[in-house]
Amino acid sequence: VGGFGKTSRRFWNRLRAGGVEVRCYNPPRLDSPLGWLSRDHRKMLSVDGQVGFVSGLCVGRMWEGVPEKKIEPWRDTGIEVRGPSVADIEQAFAQVWAMIGEPIPERELVSRGALAQEGETAIRIVANIPATAGTFRLDQLIAALARKRLWLTDAYYAGTTAYVQALRAAAKDGVDVRLLVPNGTDIPILRPLSRAGYRSLLEAGVRIFEWNGTMVHAKTAVTDGRWARVGSTNLNISSWLGNCELDAVVENELFAREMEEMYLQDLTNATEIVLDAKQKVRAPGEPLHRHPMMTSGGGRGGRAAAGAVRIGNAVGAAFTGRRILGPVEARLMTSVGAFFLILAVLFALFPRLLAYPLLIIFAWLGGALLYRSYKLHREGQRKRDAHSSHRKSKG
Repeated sequence: VGGFGKTSRRFWNRLRAGGVEVRCYNPPRLDSPLGWLSRDHRKMLSVDGQVGFVSGLCVGRMWEGVPEKKIEPWRDTGIEVRGPSVADIEQAFAQVWAMIGEPIPERELVSRGALAQEGETAIRIVANIPATAGTFRLDQLIAALARKRLWLTDAYYAGTTAYVQALRAAAKDGVDVRLLVPNGTDIPILRPLSRAGYRSLLEAGVRIFEWNGTMVHAKTAVTDGRWARVGSTNLNISSWLGNCELDAVVENELFAREMEEMYLQDLTNATEIVLDAKQKVRAPGEPLHRHPMMTSGGGRGGRAAAGAVRIGNAVGAAFTGRRILGPVEARLMTSVGAFFLILAVLFALFPRLLAYPLLIIFAWLGGALLYRSYKLHREGQRKRDAHSSHRKSKG
């Protein structure tokens, strides 16, 4: 889905003609209207079972930039892995590969025992799959365990209430919590929404910085100068619960120190977001003209998902009163309220016109559920028949 509209059929045909086996993860299907929202968001590379790479980088022109248009390359982070953990990277690839076709034979996969240890760095590969929330629990645990520093970089931050509370609690306990996020977006409404979500963090003492360059796409965390995470997982519900993600978790003081040095270097090209005298979220000395930006289909989808979460959180807070809404969110409430009122008026004036799209959607959803139910019933019947045949053959 991330490459939709960006790569032509000719591109994939050329790969196949060259001997590359190409599979599409979770393509849109009529029997699963929203299933395509779950994506294989992993960014990894394994070569000959000897060296692996885990990162946030995609294969796209955005990471090269366009110098003639003064568009800088996207800022990202990845690591090279050697030793037994390369086997874990290959297993993660094989896991997704088997979801969408014939699995890779075990004999073609390198085993951990076949790879000699290289170096003294403790590393663990975390391969998250949809609906498991393993990385979400890990991120919350690290926020709870941090004692001195917790420095985060994220491309599409949209923290859940639980994670926001974890960051707030850490900051209130005296932990130096910092969050580096992009300042550019090709969806204008998301910029004020992002800053609206900053308020509760800023009030608790979390420091937030916006990248001054084209785009920061990295997804990293470094804690207390000894623990770090690098990979594909964004701090939002899509990555935590909806996607296949891959991260490398490293526990090593030298590596963590290098990550902290890189983080401080990044902050020299970032602007800190603060609460002004009127308690408004703003960036001091913010320029009127934003940095030129090169966009991507995948990034747009990520920003849209993050924006949907922020809108949902704001509207939910308005109804439940679980937190104070800021001026930016007040404007959002006006827009959402006006939208619903306009819909109500349109329904009153043109009930049939608006009923037809709803009729199609409900018919699609109903048909999809019935079809899935039929497939599950057939699968269950085949298993029962196979079990019955097996029992008869034994008898």
